[in-house]
Amino acid sequence: MRPEEIRDMADADINQAIEELKDELFDLRMRGAYEELENPARVRLLRRDIARLKTIKGERERAREAKES
Repeated sequence: MRPEEIRDMADADINQAIEELKDELFDLRMRGAYEELENPARVRLLRRDIARLKTIKGERERAREAKES
C-alpha cells in the first residue's frame, strides 16, 4: 500500500484497514507456527503496511490538534 493511497482514504477506512491487516497478520503467524508459509515475506509486508497506516493516522491527529490550538 502506497502512502498516496492511504492519504486519499477516510479516517474510518484507515481504521478498518488496520484491523483487517492485523487480523491477517495474526492468521499468518498462527499458520506459521504449525506449517510452513507459502510466502513468509508477506508477514513483513503486512507489518510495514500497518506501520504506514498508523503513521499517516498519527499525522492527521497531530494536524488536527495543531489546528485546534
